[in-house]
Amino acid sequence: MMTLDAARKKVEELSLLLNHHNYQYYVLDRPEISDYAFDLLLEELIQLEKQFPELLRSDSPSQRVGGEITKNFQSVAHRYPMMSLSNSYNEGEILDFHNRVFKSLNDHPEYVCELKYDGVAISLLYEQGILVQAITRGDGTRGDDVTMNVKTIRSIPLRLHGNYPESFEIRGEIFLPHASFDKMNIDRESEGLALFANPRNAASGTLKMQDSAEVARRKLDCSLYFLLGENLPFKTHYESLQAARSWGLKISNNMAVCKSAEEIFDFINDWKTGRYELPFDIDGIVIKVNRFDQQEKLGFTAKSPRWAIAYKYKAEEVQTQLISIDYQVGRTGTVTPVANLKPVLLAGTTVKRATLHNADIILQLGLHEQDTVIIEKGGEIIPKITSVIEANRLSTSKPVVFISHCPECGTALVRAEGESAWYCPNSSDCPPQIKGKLEHFISRKAMNIESLGEGKVEMLFDNQLIHHLADLYDLKYDQLLGLEKTFMNEDGKVRKVSFREKTTENILASIEASKDVPFPRVLFALGIRFVGETVAKKLAVAFPSIDLLMNADKEDLIAIDEIGERIAESVIAFFAENKNIELIDRLRIHGLNLASQSKFMLLSQKLEGKSIVVSGVFNNYTRDEMKELIEKHGGKNIGSISAKTSFVLSGQNMGPAKMEKALSLGVPIISEEEFIQMIMS
Repeated sequence: MMTLDAARKKVEELSLLLNHHNYQYYVLDRPEISDYAFDLLLEELIQLEKQFPELLRSDSPSQRVGGEITKNFQSVAHRYPMMSLSNSYNEGEILDFHNRVFKSLNDHPEYVCELKYDGVAISLLYEQGILVQAITRGDGTRGDDVTMNVKTIRSIPLRLHGNYPESFEIRGEIFLPHASFDKMNIDRESEGLALFANPRNAASGTLKMQDSAEVARRKLDCSLYFLLGENLPFKTHYESLQAARSWGLKISNNMAVCKSAEEIFDFINDWKTGRYELPFDIDGIVIKVNRFDQQEKLGFTAKSPRWAIAYKYKAEEVQTQLISIDYQVGRTGTVTPVANLKPVLLAGTTVKRATLHNADIILQLGLHEQDTVIIEKGGEIIPKITSVIEANRLSTSKPVVFISHCPECGTALVRAEGESAWYCPNSSDCPPQIKGKLEHFISRKAMNIESLGEGKVEMLFDNQLIHHLADLYDLKYDQLLGLEKTFMNEDGKVRKVSFREKTTENILASIEASKDVPFPRVLFALGIRFVGETVAKKLAVAFPSIDLLMNADKEDLIAIDEIGERIAESVIAFFAENKNIELIDRLRIHGLNLASQSKFMLLSQKLEGKSIVVSGVFNNYTRDEMKELIEKHGGKNIGSISAKTSFVLSGQNMGPAKMEKALSLGVPIISEEEFIQMIMS
């Protein structure tokens, strides 16, 4: 058994090592070990901190994985007002700024030019080298404390190194890199959720999420650009940022000291095209007077500093012609309009298609057939149509009318109240929905039947071997052997897929292996609308078997963190359909995991044979921790109250419907204190 002193030494050693590798990977972009090796070190630290909770520190690398739930973000006053910058849009306005600065100083100023990140402004407070608070801009005077979420951002150090001041504040921008944004939208599309319009909006929404573990998964990044504090030993802005970099803070390398307006214009023009090669969005350039004494002399207006200005790039847009509109049907039946365009060069790439999102956007644009349109790719990953040039419209051109029936199966489209998307309700027989559900089911994060990739699902569907998810488990060797199909790739190359002996054996082995996939992933694989990977995990914790989930009511569901009415209604609607109950029954017969395996070491049998409903908010434990305690002492968590319920464990704000039902059935209601006494006695 490891002693406390030995554990303390090991925790410190692991923390230093993990902080070093975080810095190498996320700040310097020079990783020294693999992700797997890093994860092993982190898991070792987490286990030690669980074994010796007194060694857990607020700046531990383990805090980056998140897990805390923040119901309300506290409003906090800024030590120094967090002002916005004046904007300019042409060289003339920059020249005016330069002349005003020169006139006020009666001296030739030196400037620092930096990239203007398109994200969310943040202020970080460090005390004794430890990150103690992170505050959003808010109204400039007060912002929201988002410290727990910011701690999950790997490029923000929790503990500094080097010769740093005792106390200081540093400001920067939290943003979502293109790779993280693309992955988020791919995941949202697979879950039937609305896509984020751009990385800035996605970053802003992520930073205010209640679940810090979900924030961690979204992989935000941060770049820092302004240091504040009392009696800092720096004469210039540039010098202060170089020092901050030496303490482990992420400072952009894409900055320059400029001694004239001409050098500023050179910097602006270089990045006008260079910005498209960056792995994140910028929307302009920030120009700051370099010397702090000159900044102080220039001072502030009521809204912004007189010593800095932002040059905003105009979103690049071009004119082209609408040729036609395709309507794509997704896995959940959502119908998305996509414009086919006359090819045109935009932001360094040839654009042939642009998203129209939904029927409302088409109406807002007033789009007609063959219209001349303006497309834009500024702050947007996918080009979009922003306006129509009505003067170029043909007199014979008719308005674009969103389709009324599914383009694949002919079923009348429906639109739920409060939603912008139309969708096809024929989930059982609409080919793209069926194929989409099958492809989702076999995907890596779901059942991970990897041998069925590369168009093989489509082959099986086209040969009428699979129609429902459970059909995969009925496949036989003789049915698969000899199947073949020729595909044409997007690049025009012909590819042939054949089911030979080895391929067939691999497919059947992979299907068989999927029966070991744990319950949360099986739940995700079912493709319930709005139930993505994270939601599936939360549901599986709250309802550790498919039967408990099937019997949950709306109140049970919305009591779970991050589960709203829309998700709850979707889950209830899914299990209300006989075809889905039949699917569950077939999957059960085939031996899939439709219940979570207990991951707890049994502490006692004090709750053996008892079925317990947990409701409300508790003082000393989260709802999930309460449910863990029930399982650890031999009890069973259930989702809804019945005459067979042993008791209701009630916290604050217990649902009134649950209260009424428990009283009417004579089910005992016990408090948090009574429950703890019950299991500890």
